[in-house]
Amino acid sequence: MSSPLDYLAREQSRLVDDLCQYVRFPSVSAQPAHGPDVLRAADWIAARCRQVGLTTTVYPTAGNPIVVAKTPAVPGAPTFLVYGHYDVQPPEPFELWTTPPFDPQVRGRDLFGRGTSDNKGQHLAHLNAVEAYLRTGTPLPCNLTFLIEGEEEIGSKALYEFLPAHKEELACSAIIISDNGIPGLEFPSLTYALRGIAAIEVRLNGPSRDLHSGLFGGTVENPAMALCQLLAQMRDADGRITVPGYYDDVAPLSEYERQQLARIPATAEEYRQLTGSPQLFGEVGFTPEEQRTSRPTFEINGLTSGYQGEGSKTIIPSWASAKLTLRLVPNQVPSRVIAAVKAHLEKLCPPTVTLTVKHGHGGEPYIVSPDGPLAQAALGALEAGFGHPALLTREGGSIPIVSAFQKVLGADTLLLGMALPDDNAHSPNEKFNLDAYAAGMRMAVHLWPRLTQALATRAA
Repeated sequence: MSSPLDYLAREQSRLVDDLCQYVRFPSVSAQPAHGPDVLRAADWIAARCRQVGLTTTVYPTAGNPIVVAKTPAVPGAPTFLVYGHYDVQPPEPFELWTTPPFDPQVRGRDLFGRGTSDNKGQHLAHLNAVEAYLRTGTPLPCNLTFLIEGEEEIGSKALYEFLPAHKEELACSAIIISDNGIPGLEFPSLTYALRGIAAIEVRLNGPSRDLHSGLFGGTVENPAMALCQLLAQMRDADGRITVPGYYDDVAPLSEYERQQLARIPATAEEYRQLTGSPQLFGEVGFTPEEQRTSRPTFEINGLTSGYQGEGSKTIIPSWASAKLTLRLVPNQVPSRVIAAVKAHLEKLCPPTVTLTVKHGHGGEPYIVSPDGPLAQAALGALEAGFGHPALLTREGGSIPIVSAFQKVLGADTLLLGMALPDDNAHSPNEKFNLDAYAAGMRMAVHLWPRLTQALATRAA
């Protein structure tokens, strides 16, 4: 009888085809027109779980369905929860894609398509590893629960409501999430900290209607100009956010943490080339890796005002708006930071326009000690799967549900990413490296016995 690793090697081509099927669903949760596609993606992953041999339930919610799938019971063994999401980011702008976003294409060792790495490929790798156990008759040493939702890209509202009501069903010793990245195929990593996020939308209203810029220009405030001037005051020339109190709760990096981050094998120039920027810019006194993972930010995600069609339309727009996200670090609290930003905007806003601040989704930052037995077991599984020693890293992105898992389920999360830095998450030409996909499956095969043994050792 073959081993799970042999099975995965033999079935590799078919497992890539499975991922292609999954990616073809344009499950964009942010766009209501794609509601039927989101439901089809949920049905597909539920059917895939049943095909593998998991007891699977699709729970309807006020939003998108939540899929819960469980491996055959192993009495007396610990339970671990694997989280993923089947919804994806909007693919626009379409013209920047080399191939259509929902027509997955293999080019070299990369599979291109929206959702390949964020997050369909990453959680499918875990499910494939379970399939390898069950198809080869290899006993799983633990119980596994897969929790796959459809609203991660819009704030996970349904899952936040689902967790307390299903607390017993989802009870576990630890949570595994592969929805993040690694520095490279030769540098697998355990992510021990995440930045949090707070989203807001700022709107300035001026005249009651768009005005002729020749007849009225120079007598009334232009909301677009006022918004640009207002937002420009939120950051100084050294990259430091000027909102009073913004840094009050920021936990500084220890010397040990700075040493760990310095091990990541990317120079500032390599990072600049990756971003395509003419020159890097960040908070003075910190390396690019520290800036992107360990320092708070104030980002403008979108600006909207006035006429933006072809040609010219000479108006003073009646309003202007900006979508903002604030990336937060331990120990910042989203509500406290939003309140400080709102107060600062109100103080600086000129009386010639009316300010409205609308709160969006938010999530707290997360940090866990990398020294515990489960974390050490995960590092060992990463090394076994990827064939290289694992690093300890922090992630600049946010997975807001992680803090909720800790509060509701009382379990820590191990973040075991498979995505590479150039996988273009949230951007055109998103991709997933097929060698990372294969290594992630191998890592998952090694993970469960190591985690189970670590718990047994800790209990002894």
